[in-house]
Amino acid sequence: MELGEVLRDRRKAAGRTIASVAMDAGLSVPYIANLENGRGNPTVAALDRLATALGAQLEVRIGEDQPSASSVGAELLSGSERVERVIAQVATGRRTRAAVRDDLIRTLDALADLLGRPPAAADLDRLLDLLLLGVNPSSR
Repeated sequence: MELGEVLRDRRKAAGRTIASVAMDAGLSVPYIANLENGRGNPTVAALDRLATALGAQLEVRIGEDQPSASSVGAELLSGSERVERVIAQVATGRRTRAAVRDDLIRTLDALADLLGRPPAAADLDRLLDLLLLGVNPSSR
């Protein structure tokens, strides 16, 4: 997921406008709008102010700490039509869609180790069902 998408998702999940975030971060509305649209080169200081304004913490990493695109979990997610709908329901408040997606990939990769085989589409469906039960406890 790109920086602009993360910023937009986080802002919308908080029910905030670009103007209110800009005021809290001490940045201009056009600057933030450009970042959300994939334009501009923000400084780390500007990103830190944006993160704080959005109730988050900026983390800067160097290296591969994210699940690789060739992981079993990543492959399963890319082949599922249902995943995006479930991710949208689970990603609320402080949890971005990117964070939920990464956690799902890591969970599926760990499941492969536990099962001793790659998880199948049915395993993904069961995991998605569990997530939906967690966010919609009244549907039990």
